[in-house]
Amino acid sequence: MPVLPAKIDRKQIVIAQRGELEKMDDEYWSRAPMEEKLETITFLRECFYGEEATTGRLQRVCTVLKLK
Repeated sequence: MPVLPAKIDRKQIVIAQRGELEKMDDEYWSRAPMEEKLETITFLRECFYGEEATTGRLQRVCTVLKLK
């Protein structure tokens, strides 16, 4: 199921310093439901790594070591 980006409210403008914005972000994400957090992480992974990052399977890695 593809994750759709959230709509941006372009009517609201916030003028603040960086520290204030980071505090606002921290407060927002601390109150956000877990489902929204996971959807956002999935959306960002798809943006950076492509759809295979969220729909594909993990590569199986096997390493054989010789004991002395």
